[in-house]
Amino acid sequence: MSLTFALAIYFIVWWITLFAVLPFNVRTQDEAGAITPGTPESAPAEPKLFRIIVTNTIIASLVFALVWSIIVYQWIDLDVLQLKSGSPV
Repeated sequence: MSLTFALAIYFIVWWITLFAVLPFNVRTQDEAGAITPGTPESAPAEPKLFRIIVTNTIIASLVFALVWSIIVYQWIDLDVLQLKSGSPV
């Protein structure tokens, strides 16, 4: 696996896991009891973005390590997953 390919895969994994990590430990303004005028009640009271980024980076690194291992050690044979020519889709 080339460095460019690894960085591209890590970037994709990082963004995908971000959407899974964003709702971790979020308290809405409605739950906190302090709704800022002009914002929805479901807006986060304290976003804590640095903690979300660090958590996301750790989880994305673990997922990337798994994906990297699968690709490098060929735990899944990708030739088996390919469609044979002439077969109906």
